[in-house]
Amino acid sequence: MTTLSLAEFADKVAEIMPVMMREFFRNQPGRFYKTRITIPQFVVLDMLYRSGESNMTDLARHIFVTTAAMTGIVDRLVRDGCIRRAGDPKDRRMIRVMLTSKGTGVVKDMIEKRNRMTMKIFGMISRKDRFEYLRILEHIRDHIRKQEE
Repeated sequence: MTTLSLAEFADKVAEIMPVMMREFFRNQPGRFYKTRITIPQFVVLDMLYRSGESNMTDLARHIFVTTAAMTGIVDRLVRDGCIRRAGDPKDRRMIRVMLTSKGTGVVKDMIEKRNRMTMKIFGMISRKDRFEYLRILEHIRDHIRKQEE
C-alpha cells in the first residue's frame, strides 16, 4: 500500500465521502424521509428518541447551531406533529421538547431505512473489513471524547 501524507489522506477521504453519501441518499433528493424530514431534523429526532427529552440549548449544542436556528428546526417538527414543547416545572424559562407518537414512528422508520442503506453499502465489503472499519471509527470517537473532557 502506498504511503500517504496526512494531507493526501484528507484529500482521499474528501473524494470518497461524497460518493458514499450519494449512495446513502439515492432517491432521496435533499430529503431523508417521505415526510420531508431534513437531516438536521432527523438528528434532533434521533437525539430525542435516544434521550427521551431535551431542552433547546442542549439540542442546539448537539448539532452545532444557534438556539435561534434550533427554534426554526423545532418549529417545523412541532408543525408536522413529530415533537411537542412543554414548560419545565422547575424553571419556567426552560422549554423541554419531546417526541410525539407520530415522531417516534417517523424516527423508527428512518432508523430502519438508515440501517438498510448502511447494510447495503457495507455489504459490499468483507466482514473482516467491516470489523476493521468499525474498530477505526470507534478509536476516532474515543479520541474525540477524550479531547472534549
